[in-house]
Amino acid sequence: MKCLPPLLSAVALLCLAACESAPLPDQTGLDATSTPGTLTQTAPLDPAYGIPGAGKSLSVTYLSTNGVTGTGLVPVTGEVIYPAGPAPAGGWPIMAWAHGTVGIANACAPSRNPPSARNVAYLSAWLKRGFVIVATDYQGLGSDGVHPYLNARAEAYSVLDSVRAAQKGLADLNKKVLIVGQSQGAGAAFAAAAYAPTYAPALDIRGTVATGIPYMTPQIAQALLADAGKPAKKTSAKGETDPVVAYALLMGASEAGINPSFNPADAFTPKAMNAFHAASQICLTGLLDVVKADGLTRANTFQPGIGHALAPVLEAMAYPTLKLSAPLFVGTGTTDKDVAPEGQLLLVKDACQAGTIVQSHVYKGQDHSQTVLASLKDSAAFTAAVMANEPITSTCAPNPQ
Repeated sequence: MKCLPPLLSAVALLCLAACESAPLPDQTGLDATSTPGTLTQTAPLDPAYGIPGAGKSLSVTYLSTNGVTGTGLVPVTGEVIYPAGPAPAGGWPIMAWAHGTVGIANACAPSRNPPSARNVAYLSAWLKRGFVIVATDYQGLGSDGVHPYLNARAEAYSVLDSVRAAQKGLADLNKKVLIVGQSQGAGAAFAAAAYAPTYAPALDIRGTVATGIPYMTPQIAQALLADAGKPAKKTSAKGETDPVVAYALLMGASEAGINPSFNPADAFTPKAMNAFHAASQICLTGLLDVVKADGLTRANTFQPGIGHALAPVLEAMAYPTLKLSAPLFVGTGTTDKDVAPEGQLLLVKDACQAGTIVQSHVYKGQDHSQTVLASLKDSAAFTAAVMANEPITSTCAPNPQ
């Protein structure tokens, strides 16, 4: 490595009504027959939280393995949204949707909030493609416990068990699965595909679609630690709210909830403490407002030791393998300020070298959010091919002989 990425560039790579089935009387007192991917509760989804024009929409709770400890079961909430109209013969395929950063407080769970206009447009397109959307809130969002923000294993288990729960407990679904995610959810989608062969080998995962994907490797983490003592660099334009500051605060707030020994003063300056405490109580939009109101930048928010303080979070971001069993679609915007485009393209390169079939698309002039809708046309062709078991045009360079 010719140079070590600075600390902050590395961080920037992150960048019920009447029930239709009876709930468990006490979801903390699970019996010995409970297994990951068991659907425990369904109810009609509040219409304000659904997708206009969709068919049946449900709020669900299911069981998943605790991704932080790797053992034990935790309840996880989410949504299942059907296309309008009758199911095709054999049932609908599943699009497992992994959402981007919303915050870590329970109130931020997507199943408890109206979707953004962008997500309405994006998810509507997938309904029109004939997929049932199975959307996890992730462990600790909308359910008991702390949300382990950016923890690859916890997110993967939440995604995979949402699919298993839907297939086992709901009608009119077939076995075919496509995993789709954006930002935090892109990492969750990749992690789910990476963990699936060992954690949920029976799932028929046809491919993964990821936009704005974060990437953390042991080498990047080591470089981050080596760079921890250097002063932070100001990278935002004057007056512009830096989303990476908010993401780092969420990382710290999540770690504080999981690890009693975490000391926020090791990671954040006194000026940032108001925002740090807010990070566990409010959602991302509100946190960005606090960051702006308090005049926070990377330079005045991060302590030199932030890399060491957040090392457990960074380590938990790592994917268990870069060799996926099914093809991968990656969409990257050239003006993405939330997750560095260079990191996304490095993941493409490394996944290619690991043996994954990768189709990479770069969207000129598109930022982190704009890339989601910009990728729809290309992901439609990718999806049609993988669902039909047709060859994928890979953008991986041939390996030299």
